[in-house]
Amino acid sequence: MSENANGPLVSVIMGSRSDLPTMRHAAEVLGDLGVAHEVRVVSAHRTPDLMSEFAKEAKARGVKVIIAGAGGAAHLPDLVLADTELAVI
Repeated sequence: MSENANGPLVSVIMGSRSDLPTMRHAAEVLGDLGVAHEVRVVSAHRTPDLMSEFAKEAKARGVKVIIAGAGGAAHLPDLVLADTELAVI
């Protein structure tokens, strides 16, 4: 995790820790480029309230873009997008 004084600019989120081997590449590239970022597990299925709260509060924390991925399903990016006006990739 690499944050600036205003918090992370990019949030890399995934549905479970088992997604980390894939999603870590995004965090590594952001780190190499010096982009402030965070990495979190936010499950659309196991913790939907936490996921919704995360999405609603991301902009206020300084996040500009959310990179979301989860296993074999595309639910996480879609559900996060429903609760934020930020770009979700």
